[in-house]
Formats: sequence, C-alpha cells, structure tokens
Amino acid sequence: MLEPHVRDETSDVLSGMQRCKALARIIKSRRTPSWPSPLTSALPSKDVADELVDCYLRTSETVYRVLHIPSFRRDYEALWVSDTAPDVAFMVQVKLVLAIGATIYDEKFSLRASAIQWVYEAQTWFSEPVCKSRRSLQFLQINILLLIARELIHVGGDTTWTAAGALLRTAVYWGLHRDPAYLANRTIFVVEMRRRIWTTILEMALHSSMACGSPVFISMDDFDTAPPGNYDDDQLVADAPVQKPEDTLTQVSISIALRKTLPLRLAIVKFLNDLGSKSTYEETLRLDAEFRASYRALCRTLQRYNAGTGFTSQFTIHMVDCLMLRYLVTLHIPFFAMPPHETAYAYSRKVVVETSLKIWCTLNPSTSVMAAHTRHDTTSTDGNDFERLAICGTGYLRVLGMQTSLVIAAELSTQLQEEECLGPVFLRADLLSVVKESKEWLFRAIEAGETNIKGYLLVELFEARIAGLRQGLAHDQLVVLLLKAATDAEARCLRNLEEMAAQGQTEGFLNGLGQMGLEITPESMDDWDLMMTDVLLNQSTADPMNWVYNEIPLVPLLPS
Repeated sequence: MLEPHVRDETSDVLSGMQRCKALARIIKSRRTPSWPSPLTSALPSKDVADELVDCYLRTSETVYRVLHIPSFRRDYEALWVSDTAPDVAFMVQVKLVLAIGATIYDEKFSLRASAIQWVYEAQTWFSEPVCKSRRSLQFLQINILLLIARELIHVGGDTTWTAAGALLRTAVYWGLHRDPAYLANRTIFVVEMRRRIWTTILEMALHSSMACGSPVFISMDDFDTAPPGNYDDDQLVADAPVQKPEDTLTQVSISIALRKTLPLRLAIVKFLNDLGSKSTYEETLRLDAEFRASYRALCRTLQRYNAGTGFTSQFTIHMVDCLMLRYLVTLHIPFFAMPPHETAYAYSRKVVVETSLKIWCTLNPSTSVMAAHTRHDTTSTDGNDFERLAICGTGYLRVLGMQTSLVIAAELSTQLQEEECLGPVFLRADLLSVVKESKEWLFRAIEAGETNIKGYLLVELFEARIAGLRQGLAHDQLVVLLLKAATDAEARCLRNLEEMAAQGQTEGFLNGLGQMGLEITPESMDDWDLMMTDVLLNQSTADPMNWVYNEIPLVPLLPS
C-alpha cells in the first residue's frame, strides 16, 4: 500500500525516516567511547555503586547464576577501604555488574553513557591475548557478564552468538563439560561453582541461538556435568555442608528448575535452527505437548516455593515466564503466517495469539488487560525492575514485547480483512488494548534513549490500518490514513531524538543536522525495504516451514 508513495523522493515518510536515522547515528556516535578504552579505577559514588550492585544481584543473578555473592560482596567492600591497587580482573567484573545494574537504576536509563564506557573498558581488557593466568573460573564469569551487558546495553549485541560460541568452546576446552566429580582435591566450592557456571553457559548458548536463528552447536550427549546442588551461597564455604531438600528455595533453585527444562528447549532450538532438522507440523505438535508438560512442572515448582518458607521475587517469576514462553511462540510462529482459511494450522494461530497476549501482560503488568485480574502489587520494587529492564535494556525482553504487539496487531488486521458480514466486525477488546498500549510502551523505550524507531512506527501503522478497516475505508483512503500515521509517528520520534541530540551540544551541531537529515540515500531505502518485507506483513507464504529458512526469524524481527 505504501511502497509507491514512499519511493517518491519528495515523500515526507522517507525524509522523516532519514532524519531519524541521521540523528540516531549522531547520538550513537557521541555515546561511543574511544577504542581501545583502557581500564581505569574510576567508579561512581559508593551510594550509586551500592544501588547498582543491588540492582544486579536482585535481578539477573537470580536467574543466571554467575557470582558467589558473599565473596563478591566482601571483595567489593574492600575496594572502598583498601589502599592497595585493586585486582584488575575483579575491577572488570565490578564494572560489568554496575553496567547491568544500570539498566534498571531508573526509568530513563540515566547512566547509559557510563554503562557503555564500563562495557568498552571490559571489552578492551577481555580482548587482550589470553594467557595461562586467565584460565580461571573468574575469567569465565567475566565472559558471561560481558555477554549479558553487551546485549542489554547494545554494544555489539548482534554478534553475541559468535561470542557465546567462543565462551562455550572455551569452557569445554577447560573441562567444564565434564562433571567436577572427576577432579582430584576438589572442594564443594569448586564443584558447585563449576556446575553453576556451566549451566549458565548452556543458557547463554541457547539464548544466543534463539536470538539470531543460528545453530546452537551443543547436544545433551556432549557433556556430563550435573546440575548445581541446592545450596545457598554461604553453604559453599562452610564445613561439610548438607544440600537442602529439592522443595526448599535457595539462591540456586531457579537455575536448577530451568536446567530441568534444558533438554526440551535445546530440542526446540535444534528443530528450528539446524539445517538437517525435519521440520514438520507433526514434530511441532509433539514438541508443543512436551513443552506444556515441562512448563506445567516448572510452574508447580515455583508455586511450591512461594507456598513454602521461601518467596520467589516477581522479577524472577516474570523473567522465567517470558524465557519459557518465548520458546512456545517461536515454535508456532512459522504457521501463524499461513492464511486463516488453512484450518490445519488453526491451533498454531491460536497458540501464537494467546501466548503473545500472556507475554504482553507479563512484560506490562499495568496493562488494562490485567486490571481486573492481577493478584500482584505492580508498584513493588521487583515489579518495577522487570518493567525497567524490558524498557531500558535492548535485550530480548524489549524485542519480545514489540513482537507480541505486532503479532496481535497482525491478527486483528487479518480478522478484519477475512470477516464477511452485514454488520460490524467485533474484535476482542483485550487484543485491541494491546495494540493501543504497545505504542506508548515502545515510545517509552525511545524516551529512555533508544534510537531505533522501527518497532514503534510499525505498531502505529498497524493501528491506523485496523482503524481504517473498521471504518470501511476504500483503498485510496486507507493509504492516506497510513501515510499520515507514518509522518505523525516519525515527527513524534524526531522531536524526542532532537532533544537527545541537543543535550550538551552546540547550536552549530544542530544546524549542521538539517541538510544531512533531509538527504535521501540508498541506505535509507534499505531501511525501508527491511521494514516492508517482514513476514508478518505478507500472509501469502505457501510453505510455512520456508519461513524458517528464507525469512527473518521471530526474535531478530527488527534488527537495530
């Protein structure tokens, strides 16, 4: 609908896109530190650093176990009182913890520039040639933290699959794929830390494979390292500690619960991403059934923890829920693109829509959809942590929120096109509210410093299209409505990007932006092409499994 009008070089839509892209490049270039960025001992004030450490420990560390918390806190406190130079590797570790914690420090990601600087310093140190002195668990811990920070803060986040592969192979080369029971002179601390780190490395491998639609290159036959034992961190340095019962919540219980689902999630990733996979609908349904059984068992485990003496934070519950449901929606999304009259795939269509709705409610607990049903205090600290991570971080949670809103918008749009009746077409109010609310949810990310406007723009276009179809507008009228929606959305984003670019900049910089922002280049047309060829806008796929190989996969729907 828009292509003939956007290709015109006088198009307001294309010029608006180009101005936004030009501003985005300038903003990102000014955020980018010099390379290399040698490590310094500079840290924020202790009050701020303490809060950032707490932010990290109560969020990411509860799901992906990396650190031994008592040891980390002891060495961290020593940084502020010791007169000796700090250990370089530990300083790298601290700065990565601060960077990850900064993503939930406040709603505007006010420490973004500092977080980027800390990641650059860590990457500079990490890029030095590896020598024998670095062959330690601490080096692997730093590697994991660097991967998490790079994705959340978007420092080369689109290359994390290759980095995760290097991490996996390093861990195998150093023997972490073999259970530490084979080690001589082992302590409970070494045994359990090796098991914890190996489990987290497996999670990183699966996560990166999902993120870019590439093979995971690991199987359950490639390692025999047992899951972590159910110990709290302080037990690992005690004499002859006794593992706690399975139904007792400890600091590693979530990692253990997720490890039980690892074989199934690995099978789903291989089914979707491996070249030799026999991707049939029958196999999809088989994996769906296994997933639901595994998911129910996981839910019962978390509910049992909350019913007992322990209490799992809302952040952890939301994080685990989104992590798991991501596999279910990705499993069925290839068949969502099939025309609605293909009744053989109606189940997949329903799963994608309903799971997307559930993910949206988890990411945005204040949504009107949950108003009458929520049982949680959405103003609690850990509830805010999860929302902030999804808004401020550039990780999969933000992408997942954007994708679920686009899926629901595409479903509503398809219903309006396919439904034939004399009266009005009744659409589900909960799905309509998702489309409306997701615009502001995505714009909050732009207000927090995001420079990629594509997700927000697409949702605006979908909402306008749905409104036009409900009004029964003719094709030409609908095109006019879409063009106006695109220009209005770009204008709103442009104002916000201009404010970001103007912060601390000279008038000459802003004046110099005018010509560059209005210049239409081949690169800007590439950006538009990338938006217009997405599978969600093309419902004519003949073979649903071709989508897996020939189209952009679900997770990297809109690359930055």
